[in-house]
Amino acid sequence: MAPLLPFRDINVHVSGSHYSFLSPSSPNSPTLVVDRPSGDLRLHDGKLLGARRISSIAGILGIIRLRLDKYIVVISKARPVGRIRGHMTYKVQETELLPLRERPLHDHDEDTYVALLKSMLKTGPMYFSYSIDITNSFQRQGQADLALPLWKRADDRFFWNRFIQSDLIDLRSGLATTAGYRHSQGPQPGADPYILPVIFGVLEIRPTTIKTTPLTYILITRRSRHRAGTRYFSRGIDEEGHVSNFNETEQTIVLNDSGNGGFGGRLGSDNKEMQVLSYVQTRGSVPVYWAEINTLKYIPKLQVRPIESSVRSAKLHFDEQIQTYGDNYLVNLVNQKGREIRIKEAYEQLVKIVVSSPREGVEADKITDEKLHVIEPKKEKSKYDRLHYVYFDFHNETKGLRWHRAQLLLQQLEQGLRADGYFRGVDYPGDADGRMEVRNRQTGVVRTNCMDCLDRTNVVQSMLGRYMLTRMLIDLGILREGDEISQELEFENLFRNIWADNADIVSKAYSGTGALKTDFTRTGNRTKAGMAQDLSNSCTRYVKNNFLDGPRQDAYDLFLGTYLPSTGGAGSNLIFVDRRPLFIQAMPYFLAASIFFVLVGSFARRDTSTAVWPFRLIMLVFLGIGAATFHFIWSHGTLFVNWPKLNTPPYAVEGYQDALDRVRTNPILGSTVARHERGKSIARLGFMEEGKKRIE
Repeated sequence: MAPLLPFRDINVHVSGSHYSFLSPSSPNSPTLVVDRPSGDLRLHDGKLLGARRISSIAGILGIIRLRLDKYIVVISKARPVGRIRGHMTYKVQETELLPLRERPLHDHDEDTYVALLKSMLKTGPMYFSYSIDITNSFQRQGQADLALPLWKRADDRFFWNRFIQSDLIDLRSGLATTAGYRHSQGPQPGADPYILPVIFGVLEIRPTTIKTTPLTYILITRRSRHRAGTRYFSRGIDEEGHVSNFNETEQTIVLNDSGNGGFGGRLGSDNKEMQVLSYVQTRGSVPVYWAEINTLKYIPKLQVRPIESSVRSAKLHFDEQIQTYGDNYLVNLVNQKGREIRIKEAYEQLVKIVVSSPREGVEADKITDEKLHVIEPKKEKSKYDRLHYVYFDFHNETKGLRWHRAQLLLQQLEQGLRADGYFRGVDYPGDADGRMEVRNRQTGVVRTNCMDCLDRTNVVQSMLGRYMLTRMLIDLGILREGDEISQELEFENLFRNIWADNADIVSKAYSGTGALKTDFTRTGNRTKAGMAQDLSNSCTRYVKNNFLDGPRQDAYDLFLGTYLPSTGGAGSNLIFVDRRPLFIQAMPYFLAASIFFVLVGSFARRDTSTAVWPFRLIMLVFLGIGAATFHFIWSHGTLFVNWPKLNTPPYAVEGYQDALDRVRTNPILGSTVARHERGKSIARLGFMEEGKKRIE
C-alpha cells in the first residue's frame, strides 16, 4: 500500500473547545483535532459538529508552545514555483498563528515571542512539495524507501520545521498527550498526511534550451536547521558536530521532462527516457571552536579555542560528511595574512590531527608566498583519510581584478572532480512510484568555506557548478569537448543570475544583506557599481550585525527549538526587558540629541541682531556632550550591542560584565551607574547561569 502523501487542501474549523483540520478532497480520512486550550492532539473519524469553517490552508507548518499559550502555525498561502519530474513545488507566501486560548493572555514576553516568530516566518524563504522529497538530493532520493511517508524520508538536517512538527510526529508515533499526561496508544498512520516537511533556502526551476536541446535547470540550496543563526552570533562548531551556516547546494538538469515523470513513470517528450543529472556542493563554517565578538568595532575581536578541544566535535562532523557524501575536498578560502591567519592555521592543525600520516605540499609563485596548500594522507588508513584539504588564498590571487586566477583552484580540484563525478539517473518506464535507474553516483563533495561562508564561497561554488555542468553536457553529447557553456549567451545569462540570486538569499539569511561580489557572478566582471553596492552592503551589515541581529538570532532559536520558553505566569521574570542601568540606556539618546542640536545650530538661520557668543557656547557644550558620549559608547561597545536574549553567548555575558565593572569603578560615572541600576542587571540579562559555567 502506497503511503499517504500530505494533503494539498485542508479546511480549518474552529469552536470554543477545539480546532479541526480535514481535507475536503479526502473525506474518508480522519480529522485532526487540536483541543483547546490544552493542545492535546487526536484523530477523529468523520466531521465534528459544533464548529464553523474559518479558512482553507495549504498545510500545517507545526505547533509551538510559547510562554502562555500554544499556537498552530499554518500555511495560509503558497505560490507554485515549478515542477520537478512532474511534481509541483511551492514557496510559502503567507502564514498564520492560530492561538489555542479563546481569549489570549498577553504579557510583554509573549507578545515579543509572537512578533519574533512572525518576523522569521515572513522573511524566511521556505519551500515544500506534496509529492517529492526536496529535503534530499536526487542521489539520496534514489536510495530512499518510497513505501515510507514523505516526512519519514526527509533529511533531518534540512527538515526545517522538524521541531514544531514534534507534536504531530509524536501523535503519529503513538505518543499521545491527554490532560498533560503522555501515554502510548499505538501508531497513528492517519496523521501522516498532516506532516509537511519544509526546507529553508533557495529553489529555482527554469525551463531552458542549450544547443537546441530543451531541458530544465534546477538549483536548490538547503540550509541546515542545526546551529542556524546570524553572522556573529553563530560561528564554528558545536559539541554535536554541527557547524554554523551549513548549506547544501544541488545543481540539476532534467532532460525530456514532459511533466509526467513520477506519475506512472511515463516516458518523457518524444518517447525519450527522462534523465536527471545533479551535482552537490556544501559550505559550512570552519569546524573548530571560534567566535567573533562584537564590540562596535568594524572588525570584531576574534577568539579561537585550543585545537585539541575541537577534535572530538570535528570528527563527529566529518563522520557525517563522509557517510553522506564520500570523499570531502575541504576548500579553505580565508586570508593567509592578518587576523584570518589564525583560522587558517587552526583548520590546518585540525586536519593534520584527524588525517593519519598527513603529507603536505605547497605550490608557490611570484604573487604570493602560498598559492595552494594541500594536505593529503600518505596512505589511506582510516575513514578520515577521505578528507583532502586544499587552501587557496582567494583575495591575494584575485586582487587587481585578476578573477581569471580563480581557475588555479579549479585546476587543483579538477582530477578529484572528474573522479567523484555526478549523479545520473533515468526513470524506470512504467514504475508508478517514479523510481529511477541509477547510472552514475557522485562519490565525493567539495566543502567550501571562507570566514562567513558567503562571498568568496559563492564565487567559487558558481565556478565549480559551471565546470560540472559543462562536464554533464559533454557527457550527454549536447556540447563537444572543448566547448564552453558561456558560448550559449541566453543560458549563460540565466546561469549567472540564478547563482547570484542564490548567493544573495543565503547571505541575507546569515548576514542580513545580499552577498558581496555578485556583480562578478552576474556579469563575469567587477564593476564600479558592484563595488559601490558592496560598500553599501558592508555598511548595512555593520549596522545589522551590531544592533539588529539579536532578535533575529532569538527568532531562529525559538522556531528551531534551541530555546524553550518557560511557562511561568504572566508578567513574571520578563526576559526582554532592558535591565541595563538607566544611565547606560540613555547614552545613545544623549548622543542623538547632541548631534541634532549641533546640526540645527550649524544650519539654522539666526537674527543678525542676536549675540553670537551665547549661541556658540551652547554649540560647544553640545559638541562636548556628543564627543564624550560617543567616546563612552565606543569604549564600552559591548554594553550597546543588541545581544540575543534567549541563548546569550557566554563570551557576551563575560564581555558585558567586564565592561559594566569598568564603568562601576570609574570615579566619575561609577556612583551614577550604581544608583540607577534596576534590580542589578546581573539578575537576568544574558543568562548569567551560562556565564558561570563558562567561567568554571
